[in-house]
Amino acid sequence: MTPALIAALMIAAAPQEPPAPEVDPTELQDVVIDARRIEQLARQFIDDVAAPTRTRGLARWNSRLCVGVLNLRPDIGQAIVDRISDVARSLGVEAGEPGCRANALIVAADDGPAMAAAMVESRRRGFDIGSLKITQNDEALEAFMAEDRPVRWWQISIPVDSQTGGRAIRLAGDLHPGTNEPTAPRIAVFAASRIQSQIRDDLRKVFIIVDIDDVEGLTTTQLSDYLAMVTLAQIDARGDASGYDTVLNLFSDREGVSGLTRWDMAYLTGLYEAEQNRINPNAQARGVADAAVRAHRADPADPSPEE
Repeated sequence: MTPALIAALMIAAAPQEPPAPEVDPTELQDVVIDARRIEQLARQFIDDVAAPTRTRGLARWNSRLCVGVLNLRPDIGQAIVDRISDVARSLGVEAGEPGCRANALIVAADDGPAMAAAMVESRRRGFDIGSLKITQNDEALEAFMAEDRPVRWWQISIPVDSQTGGRAIRLAGDLHPGTNEPTAPRIAVFAASRIQSQIRDDLRKVFIIVDIDDVEGLTTTQLSDYLAMVTLAQIDARGDASGYDTVLNLFSDREGVSGLTRWDMAYLTGLYEAEQNRINPNAQARGVADAAVRAHRADPADPSPEE
């Protein structure tokens, strides 16, 4: 018997594996994937955390920003001023030189609510301008004074003529110098449009109170970046930022939040790059969201806004 024939017989005699039993197909449950587009996230972020005044668009600093810090060690206070000013400059905002008159005042206190109440009582007119187009309502002012918050802030924004920078809203006490009758600023309209407006909203003053006991353990960078966010943008103190990768979650996740995130910087960039002169505040908010998305995509870093 030849070797080839022996090999053939061995192969033929080798045991064959039994065929696999047939298995009935199993119906799988539907798989739901949360794939919200970044555009939707950006718009939702504005809805959740931004706090423009009633009927107005999102305000930003269009004039020089001068940050002042009280009741902190000089080295810590200077570090906070420098960090906020650096972030402002990166957004195209002019930052004041040392000795400038502060329009963003940060005060450290042992008792935040007591300090807030004292500031409002001593300068009520400085907090309650008498127009909901400039500040939040009385309920928000009471919350600023009474609620237990590590950091509390009160912002003043003013509708201005984008051509001249002059105030574009009448306030109580505006009287004609000749007749002593109530008067209002006059706006010379350069071009009428149903989409564009000659009026924009400028941040003019920000008061921030930091409760020392509640920020104990934070690094200067963490605190400075949080303060930068609430100085440079109108942020809702009661807003829910839990679904976003943002410094606004600092006090609920001290270990996980190190400072301004990629998403925060994209939002701030969008706020300061978007066209402000829109008649419809919703259209302006969409423009900010679109600009934030472009800034986020232009950043070479990899993380998404919701991680």
